[in-house]
Amino acid sequence: MARTSAQDSTDAPVTKGFLGPDRNWHLGAGLMTLATVVAFTIWAFTHTGTDVNAFLLILAIAFGLFMAFNIGGNDVANSFGTSVGAGTLTMKQALVVAAVFEVSGAVLAGGSVTETVRSGIVDLEGMAIDPLAFALIMMSALLGAAVWLLLATRMGWPVSTTHAIIGGIVGAAVTTGLVTGTGGFAMVHWGEIGKIAVSWILSPLLGGIASFLLFGAIKRRILAPAARAIALGSRGYDDAEDDDDDDEDDDADESWQRHVPASERMTELQQSAFAESAALDLTPGGPGAELIEASADLTKKERKAARKVERKAAYHALEKRVPPLAAGAAVLLAAMLVFKGLDNVGLNISVGGGVLMLVMLALGVWMATTIFARALKKQSISRATFIMFSWMQVFTACAFAFSHGANDIANAIGPFVAVLDVLKTGQIGAEAAVPTAALIAFGVALVSGLWFVGRKVIHTVGTGLTAMHPSSGFAAELAAATIVLLASVLGLPVSSTHILIGAVLGVGVVNHAANWRLMRPIFLAWIITLPAAAGIGAAVVLVLRAMF
Repeated sequence: MARTSAQDSTDAPVTKGFLGPDRNWHLGAGLMTLATVVAFTIWAFTHTGTDVNAFLLILAIAFGLFMAFNIGGNDVANSFGTSVGAGTLTMKQALVVAAVFEVSGAVLAGGSVTETVRSGIVDLEGMAIDPLAFALIMMSALLGAAVWLLLATRMGWPVSTTHAIIGGIVGAAVTTGLVTGTGGFAMVHWGEIGKIAVSWILSPLLGGIASFLLFGAIKRRILAPAARAIALGSRGYDDAEDDDDDDEDDDADESWQRHVPASERMTELQQSAFAESAALDLTPGGPGAELIEASADLTKKERKAARKVERKAAYHALEKRVPPLAAGAAVLLAAMLVFKGLDNVGLNISVGGGVLMLVMLALGVWMATTIFARALKKQSISRATFIMFSWMQVFTACAFAFSHGANDIANAIGPFVAVLDVLKTGQIGAEAAVPTAALIAFGVALVSGLWFVGRKVIHTVGTGLTAMHPSSGFAAELAAATIVLLASVLGLPVSSTHILIGAVLGVGVVNHAANWRLMRPIFLAWIITLPAAAGIGAAVVLVLRAMF
């Protein structure tokens, strides 16, 4: 977990050499994607049989994988934005984590069956369409959603992939109904569209409130003592040498002379740690800023004594207040995985067994975090805080990646498997089995999209809306996971993408640093996602109908 630069080249232009300094990574990701496409295409032909329309199957594969690629570039990038922006993970580390947990979530919990008619937004059963027309609708929806996602990703706008695929289906289905005379706008369940409109406000609002409350509590109860200790330190550094200085100015000067070359040799992780500490609570009106003013009249001895008190309080906060926070986070993330990620695996866990597992998990995490916090006492308080929250944020990122791979991959694989089933059986089935090969191929496409086109969305989420640090990134991810879980239980119409954006803004509100100007085009993109994908899907289905 080290930051290679301020943004880890997430938005840095490539200017040197063939494919730039990350040539090997580009080539590796490209070759992996190409090999996957070739292998999956061969498998698809053996799966559907030799009498299938080859050109139609190749188009379906291209549209499906292209949709998964753009989900990776937008939705997966959105999920990892806080981790990369906070410096917890580099772009390359995010790619590795995504490769492991996104693909694992897709393969292990991606669902054994998927409904061919996605989301119940359009009444396709009432159209009495033939299997080929149905397949063309699904293919058009995939391409319509994918093209819009690519445009939004290139602009750095995090949007809902679920809303995009719904829009694609609505546009393609309504257009087909109008052309064939079997339906029209009456086919659309407008009540469901109304729920999507509600989610534009409800999702970011709930995410923002949860993040504001959680990060505000973390800042007051855990981070403030560390900020005050740093504010009282000599030259604005959290340096253990301060505790060993005597009251002679010469010794203080010698300490500072020793510190300067050491700071120049600090590792990038340590520099990030100091940056984290400086941003803990030194904002105007915060405890750290007020203490800087108040300490101006203190003698060096008084300042040193006060700093020792604050350092002790800071380490006490890490040891006593972080472990229950980590335990609660582990329980919430585990519940989210079980409820949102593992519901399709077929695990039959009783209520009592589930509660027992969560209790054991909470106790284990509590004990492990306590031991880890005690081991960090040898580090400066700034670095200890950075490392503690960095590891906590890594686990939240892994949980998000697994859950995302298990759920949102359905936005690409659901319509594709429906087409694949039509091409294989020649009829529209109520359900279609999801082959493992498809889950693997689409999972690889997700990771490839993250690497090749996800940087602008990562920049927007990680640094554009507000500055991120491990503590604030952890708070945003945990708050978003909590709201996703509660919304799922209560059946509220929310979007996980919109919730996370709201959570990031909640952090910005706490720090008085939310970029509301950037939020304007993002909110506009949310509103036009469904009609934009619908329009593209409508145009594509007309072209496909003319071709086939």
